[in-house]
Amino acid sequence: MTLSSFLKLVEIQTKLASVIPFVLGTLFALYRYNSFKFENFIIMFISLLTFDMATTAINNYFDYKKEKELIRENCKSENIIINARIPEKTASFVIFALLTIAVIFGVLLTLKTDIILLIIGVICFIVGILYTFGPIPISRMPLGEVFSGFFMGFIILFLSIYIHIYDSALVTLMYTNNILSLSLNVVEILFIFLVSIPLVTSIANIMLANNICDVEEDIKIKRFTLPYYIGRENALKLFKILYYVGYADIVILVLLKIAPVASLLVLTTLIPVNKNIKLFINNPSKKETFVVSVKNFFIINFSHIIVMTITLLFKLY
Repeated sequence: MTLSSFLKLVEIQTKLASVIPFVLGTLFALYRYNSFKFENFIIMFISLLTFDMATTAINNYFDYKKEKELIRENCKSENIIINARIPEKTASFVIFALLTIAVIFGVLLTLKTDIILLIIGVICFIVGILYTFGPIPISRMPLGEVFSGFFMGFIILFLSIYIHIYDSALVTLMYTNNILSLSLNVVEILFIFLVSIPLVTSIANIMLANNICDVEEDIKIKRFTLPYYIGRENALKLFKILYYVGYADIVILVLLKIAPVASLLVLTTLIPVNKNIKLFINNPSKKETFVVSVKNFFIINFSHIIVMTITLLFKLY
């Protein structure tokens, strides 16, 4: 397998969907909690990236297994394992290696923090596998947008904050006298969730745009996603609404003083995002316009990263 084939197998270009929440969470930990632990940052980054690559490779592997029959019938396929002629054993080894690295660094991070991170990590691991594996994978149901938005938008952001403030009683699990008790700082967790909403909605829209474009082809391979159930027109309306929810949330963050006033500058990105929304709605195409969902995700959230970075620099100096 060449490096190019490996990068295509793990769809390296899509890793921004996990790296950006990670970076934004780190900046928020610095801004709100004045805390940053460099070793935890590096360890989580490695675990997160390798696990994300592994789940993508698993998705491509099982799509390949399901599309074998179509290939026998001389149907075209865009699966990287088929097109790059990657041997099944090689693909399996890559998946195993990536998962092993992710688990090792996940355990190391747990040892440096606490059991809460391990519990959340295990849940993420199970969901990541079930997303593409099993009799009815999550990605083949009308739940893909919900799971991808919540876990990649909120959970990654939450963990990227938690690794820096795990000792601040944000979440506490105690076992005393045969009693297991869990305590949560509900207000702070709610604030973190509010911070994650632009991430949640824009990540969900990447999945939604993909499913809108592929709805006919997905039916052929028995993948019944959200657009299949609500119809393409309603799916396109939802696509637009989710972006506006993210922008409304930014205003709420500033009003509640969770985010700096400078975050309102992110609202200026509504101009190019609106343009991209119209492009996609007028012509939902995998080859021509799907990329606007990725661009919108990047425009909204990277601009927020820039604003937070500048705010932190002013705060420091």
